[in-house]
Amino acid sequence: MNRASRNVLSDWWWTIDRASAITVFLLLGIGLMLAVAASPAASGGPATEGNFHFAAKQVVFAVIAIAILFGTSLLKPAEVMRLAVVVYVLSILVSVLVLFVGTTTLGAKRWLDLGVVTLQPSEFLKPAFAVLAAAILADQDPWRLPKPAIVLLLLAPALVVLMLEPDVGQTFLLVLLCVAMLFFAGLSAKWMAMVGGGTACLAVIAFWKFQHVQHRVMQFIHPTDKGHQVNLSLKAFSHGGLFGVGPGAGTVKYHLPDVHSDFIYAVAGEEFGLVVCGVIVLLFMFLTVRLLIRAASTREAFLQLSGAGLATVLALQAFINMAVAMNMMPAKGMTLPFISAGGSSLFAVALTMGFVLALGRERPQIELRDVSQFALRGARP
Repeated sequence: MNRASRNVLSDWWWTIDRASAITVFLLLGIGLMLAVAASPAASGGPATEGNFHFAAKQVVFAVIAIAILFGTSLLKPAEVMRLAVVVYVLSILVSVLVLFVGTTTLGAKRWLDLGVVTLQPSEFLKPAFAVLAAAILADQDPWRLPKPAIVLLLLAPALVVLMLEPDVGQTFLLVLLCVAMLFFAGLSAKWMAMVGGGTACLAVIAFWKFQHVQHRVMQFIHPTDKGHQVNLSLKAFSHGGLFGVGPGAGTVKYHLPDVHSDFIYAVAGEEFGLVVCGVIVLLFMFLTVRLLIRAASTREAFLQLSGAGLATVLALQAFINMAVAMNMMPAKGMTLPFISAGGSSLFAVALTMGFVLALGRERPQIELRDVSQFALRGARP
């Protein structure tokens, strides 16, 4: 790892954003710690002996995620763009396949059972879309249609598939990411008003069409009844207090559904207290601000937009998960990046962070010149 060494690992370490990489590894470490804490509750119950099956799987998933992160972070910007095209197309195609042969859970078809892992292809739409939208918006050549319209057309098939599953949480996360990308690109007030109006219409449609969305929204605004999961999550935070009840000593987690995934933050609150919860928040804040500053410091529009978009999707997903656990917004069924158990979520955020590190690496000026010549339609001579 010496700076003077000439090998792949040394070159990688001294050219990436090391502060962001270390922050990700810290979040992964916290995730593995919480997976061990939540696994007995997820595999057992108050009167049933649990095991560490989920924790063991998460260790394997973490190793694969690190390999994904390392591999993608070695790519050049043009290669990141091409991989994003492949990932986006495959994610949509597999999401369509899920509608026919996917596993149904609580009335939703979002997962493809592959035996050793249950894949949720919609997780991979977010980083791929961020890179593709950045390439379109940063392209200097004129297009027949306005670039914001092309970005919305790119987003449309993903929204259709997600609403058919249905996965309202992922749908609105993608919409928010799209709005953020258009804002970063300096979209005019007219276009922002149109996109905002379309988003509001989509929210109204989701509220009236899906009963579970109505139920969650009504529970959120109810003065006392916040729902079984959220009430238990709040009880877990209250039980943990400032320093927590200690590793393995939590009791509320045995009654909380999705304790190892959607409500992993409540496990942190019960067993490790407000202190560790605060550390998790600070790590996500530092990572988001760091990535945004790094994106803003580059001179290439594609690197700026893609870096800002990828940072935004990580921040939005983390905020939504923690906000739901603390009853700050209606339940969404969304994982906490790097921390929640599950292969699809961890692999997708590893891909996201790999893209970020690849796009932010210190590169020779000739590579940066190649970026300015790169567009969605291919590299031009």
